[in-house]
Amino acid sequence: MYHTEIRSKDKIVTIGRDLPAVIIGERINPTGKKKFGQALLARDFEAVRREAMTQVEQGADVLDVNVGVAGVDEVALLPEVVKIVAATADVPLCIDSANPQALAAALKVYEGKALVNSVTGEEKSIDSVLPVVKEYGAAVVGLLMDDEGISNDPEKRLAIASKIVERAEKAGIERSDIVIDCLTMTVSSDHNAAVLTLKTIERVVEELGTNIILGISNVSFGLPDRHSITKTMLAMALRAGLTCVIMDPTAEGMRRTMKSADLLLGRDEWAMNYLAEYRQYSEQA
Repeated sequence: MYHTEIRSKDKIVTIGRDLPAVIIGERINPTGKKKFGQALLARDFEAVRREAMTQVEQGADVLDVNVGVAGVDEVALLPEVVKIVAATADVPLCIDSANPQALAAALKVYEGKALVNSVTGEEKSIDSVLPVVKEYGAAVVGLLMDDEGISNDPEKRLAIASKIVERAEKAGIERSDIVIDCLTMTVSSDHNAAVLTLKTIERVVEELGTNIILGISNVSFGLPDRHSITKTMLAMALRAGLTCVIMDPTAEGMRRTMKSADLLLGRDEWAMNYLAEYRQYSEQA
């Protein structure tokens, strides 16, 4: 059983199958947020600070930081935003970019051990991202797509995971520092998409033993009452082997679903985390 440790300047977060699931707050991301993207372009970082504080107050253990918006210089902006978020909220960061130069610039200024999101099975990605991860002693998310795209076969996704793990270990990265993203696709366009993800999680856990991450909300895209679908998928994925989730910690019921699942899976001794979550929810209600 592998434990993935990431840390800020003063705080350590450990991801493991025998531990409560870790929440990675997704809201520092301009995708689909026109005003947030405009603020980044204008170098107005008040929204970044506000999102960082709000997500930690709402239970995020780690914060994802993404500045990928059209027209932005990621190499210059990402490290600046990483420093601002780290100064605002003392939790570890997940540094989210497809640009290896931007990742290197951000990791260079980060005081701690970050989670890099992500490397794929594409040769170009492996060759450019893994050396950066190794140089700065980070952990890395392995995204299960390759030069042929995203497969609808769990065994092919497992093969990509095996390739990423093999190449990462060859580069000197410990398996404990590799977290596999089994990909959450939307069920509105493929009713088998969730089943495929859950089967992939089970196969990766069985064959490789790595920790598992998902961006969970995509599963319900385009459907009404998205929260009900997303919460159900979260509980099912936790049973399959999910150990950390990229999500909106402010979304109604998501934290309660996670804490309930942790309790039922035997990862919450004496229900302490569940009760703490219940008290916080009751006070806010």
